[in-house]
Amino acid sequence: MINISGTLTRDAIVSTTPTGKEVVNFSIAVNDHYRDKDGNRVERTTFIDCAYWVTAKAAEWLVKGLYVQVFGDLSVRAWLDKDGKARAGINFHTWAIDPVGRFGKKEAQTVQASTAQTSKEPVTVGDDDNLPF
Repeated sequence: MINISGTLTRDAIVSTTPTGKEVVNFSIAVNDHYRDKDGNRVERTTFIDCAYWVTAKAAEWLVKGLYVQVFGDLSVRAWLDKDGKARAGINFHTWAIDPVGRFGKKEAQTVQASTAQTSKEPVTVGDDDNLPF
């Protein structure tokens, strides 16, 4: 099991497989930094495509800008783009999603906890005074 924290880069979308199974697809950006040999801070962002198979209802609150912690397994994929250039990407098969907060907005946003969580109550994020811990 791996846990990754990042910001959603777009609103989640629900796709349906040919067998009728629904999957929620979303992408998160994970920001990191390091110092180069000259001591300069270098920022980098890694984009990770996520697939969540537990419930399609998660797409209702998985919106661009939401900071989440996701739990699951990584896999790597490779393909040729339309120009024949080799490409690679990271897939994250998500078991559970923990909405942490929304950056860039001052107002609080209420999100529904996923069915993978033990609490069925809405969690209010974005206001530090209302954190559930």
